[in-house]
Amino acid sequence: MRIFVLLSRVPYPLEKGDKLRAFHQIKELSGNNEIILCALNPMAKLDKRRAFRELQPYCQSINFIDLPWYGIIWNMKIAFLKGMPIQSGYFYSRRAKRKIKKLLNEYKPEHVYCQLVRTAEYFIKSDLPKTIDYQDVFSYGLKRRCEKASLFLKPFFRMEYKRLLKYENKVFDSFDNKTIISLPDRRLIEHPQKGKIHIIPNGVDHAFFSPMEREKKYELVFAGNMAYPPNVDAANFLIKEIMPLVWEKLPDAKVLLAGASPDRKVLALKSNLVEVSGWLDDIREAYASARLFIAPMRIGTGLQNKLLEAMSMKIPSITTKLANDALNAKNGEQALIGDNANELADNILNLLEDPVLYESIAENGYKFVNSEYSWEESTAKLEKIMKGK
Repeated sequence: MRIFVLLSRVPYPLEKGDKLRAFHQIKELSGNNEIILCALNPMAKLDKRRAFRELQPYCQSINFIDLPWYGIIWNMKIAFLKGMPIQSGYFYSRRAKRKIKKLLNEYKPEHVYCQLVRTAEYFIKSDLPKTIDYQDVFSYGLKRRCEKASLFLKPFFRMEYKRLLKYENKVFDSFDNKTIISLPDRRLIEHPQKGKIHIIPNGVDHAFFSPMEREKKYELVFAGNMAYPPNVDAANFLIKEIMPLVWEKLPDAKVLLAGASPDRKVLALKSNLVEVSGWLDDIREAYASARLFIAPMRIGTGLQNKLLEAMSMKIPSITTKLANDALNAKNGEQALIGDNANELADNILNLLEDPVLYESIAENGYKFVNSEYSWEESTAKLEKIMKGK
């Protein structure tokens, strides 16, 4: 089958969750299908040659469509006036639409796969067989951000939340197949037929994210895109509320905040006990350099890839119920779960002070993600959905 894949970002480098999911799905789908890749490129500095080189083995055709900043501003204004989500306008361009139409005429795909509702506008009226990957629930993510936003930003987040809520339902009714990353995320879709959404979880490249022997320079590591608001919030929660409780008993405990594009609020957390690394060529070095991994997520939706990766490397992991609802690890057996600073600090101290618990959580978490999270299996399910099996 020839599949036209439309993405809101070029899926390389793999520093964001949507890029990671897209890259591995393309890689797996390419085994039995021809992939025509069309990736939007909004205002991003991108090494196109390297991205092309990494994607070329899996795609018959690779097309990057730049979205210049002046066009983005104009299209956001149009979206605002039409009552559409602002982020739909951010990624929609009539110029890009013409290029996509030309590619469709040239390659005549049998199926269209759109990742995230922000790309849906390009195909919402198309008669081609099509699948939309919600991935996670943008509207609910905006709702959570609205609760924590400043008085100045609250009206904007509230408006965007309501628009996304309405648009997610419109997308549902316009696409043949709908997929999402987890059961908790599907429950958050406000559509009477949301049970028809197929759950396609993420996987892990277990051969790449495997146990590594490294000097343990840090007691804790938290990794992710450090410009992403839920990660910025989690980093501040960790350093300002959780770690002071840990430092009362372990005053020399060091923390690594690792990941691309650290926000100024993350950079401000630097100290003699807190390192902010920024972009790392190999994130495995960050995981392997710490005794524990923690993902103290309080906002955001979807499955946390960082948890899968750390557990696949046999790093004992700690997180919140919010993140574990998608992961579905057994508390006290495969990971430790806490919902406030006191509980999370206790989990950190227990793992650092109890070698038996430490080894048990590391081993059980490793076995759990290796048995439950596979790109091969999840993408095979996606392929069957596209082929109507």
